[in-house]
Amino acid sequence: MTPPENQNIIEERKELIKEVLSAYPEKAAKKREKHLNVYEEGKSDCGVKSNIKSLPGVMTARGCAYAGSKGVVWGPIKDMIHISHGPVGCGYWSWSGRRNYYIGTTGIDTFGTMHFTSDFQERDIVFGGDKKLTKLIQELDVLFPLNRGVSIQSECPIGLIGDDIEAVARKTSKEIGKPVVPVRCEGFRGVSQSLGHHIANDMVRDWVFTRSDQAKKDGTLQFEGTPYDVAIIGDYNIGGDAWASRILLEELGLRVVAQWSGDGTINEMLMTPNVKMNLIHCYRSMNYISRHMEEAYGIPWLEYNFFGPTKIAESLREIASKFDETIQANAEKVIAKYQPTMDVILEKYRPRLEGKTVAIMVGGLRPRHVVPAFQDLGMKMIGTGYEFAHNDDYKRTTGYIENGTIVYDDVTAYEFEEFIKALKPDLVASGVKEKYVFQKMGLPFRQMHSWDYSGPYHGYDGFAIFARDMDLALNSPTWSLIGAPWNEKAQAKKAEAKAKAKAAV
Repeated sequence: MTPPENQNIIEERKELIKEVLSAYPEKAAKKREKHLNVYEEGKSDCGVKSNIKSLPGVMTARGCAYAGSKGVVWGPIKDMIHISHGPVGCGYWSWSGRRNYYIGTTGIDTFGTMHFTSDFQERDIVFGGDKKLTKLIQELDVLFPLNRGVSIQSECPIGLIGDDIEAVARKTSKEIGKPVVPVRCEGFRGVSQSLGHHIANDMVRDWVFTRSDQAKKDGTLQFEGTPYDVAIIGDYNIGGDAWASRILLEELGLRVVAQWSGDGTINEMLMTPNVKMNLIHCYRSMNYISRHMEEAYGIPWLEYNFFGPTKIAESLREIASKFDETIQANAEKVIAKYQPTMDVILEKYRPRLEGKTVAIMVGGLRPRHVVPAFQDLGMKMIGTGYEFAHNDDYKRTTGYIENGTIVYDDVTAYEFEEFIKALKPDLVASGVKEKYVFQKMGLPFRQMHSWDYSGPYHGYDGFAIFARDMDLALNSPTWSLIGAPWNEKAQAKKAEAKAKAKAAV
């Protein structure tokens, strides 16, 4: 049974949701009401609807299917050339924006921070772009002979005019002798970038794994397996995250055969169907291909969380439990090795952050995965939500949040601002679209899509940086020069009261 004081929090925050919704027309309020709720302890779900088309006329933080495919899944594969097929704008504005770190010589054997576009013009819309795309792929292979393949990332016009990118992919793949993967990720598909993830996963299945399967049949696949082979799936190496995670897995005694997409290669993708286990970081963007590998190749998968020492230790033990006693013993050694360092970090930063409140709104997994890292620092999550989550994401979230937490799905700019004004969190953790709004309100903010030009945040090494960054954000003396709007009102009321008291004397 929920204690009375906790029940009061739930009722108060439900009233807040009603108050925020009252600004909408009746029909809009009815639709948005389904996406907002207050979590009640013991419930198996957060009680919000998700993966539904955004309400017309509101400001949503969502992206499109093209963003999900090119920007998240395919773009970080470093030794492939990723063509933004369509007008120049989509590729330009998604050009190297996510800080997917990689090792290699850009323009020679790696191409992650380069921008390739078919630069569609009006004549291409009228007459089609297949010939232009064919020529582009041929020229790119001459200019960059060390590329290991090409992906065609379709923008909206391609689907609208019906270009046959699959035929172009088959033809050019034979000509250059490398994989050419057509991705039907036109931005108008689906309700968010989430469908782009799914489409991108399906193209790995249909155009990459089929090559791997054929090579295995032919005996040309060069792979010598071990009992400890794993793949890191769905870590995009933002700020070096995948490297920090890989260090720990290798210290366990596991062999990381592949990591994708961050700092990943097409060869690693081809090798993945031979591993013993897939370790999935971003469940939302890569669960589709992980489930396929489980069904097609019998490879089990496990979602892990390397944010904060509590969850790192828990995940290391869970991963080790799937292997033999040697790996299990190594897990305890790894945890013991890093614990003194974690104790020093917590001793330094926890007293400075204890009791501070956070409201978060980001994308695929962070609205739940990052929560334990904040909790390790003594901070409390009072609001969380996703841009493009599905129902199973919200079910997974219940194990991370406390009673009375406001949960918002595809929260609009207006709603988020109103919730922040009412909840008055000490820190807002969201994306670049929200960053300057809240900083101008005098609120400490951390950009949680690409770590605000910091990172890594994964693993033990990452937690040290995470703790430092949260302290820098919250305890910077600059905030005393600005002040949040509600603090300004409070100061004005105090000044008014003082003036009245003085006048009365």
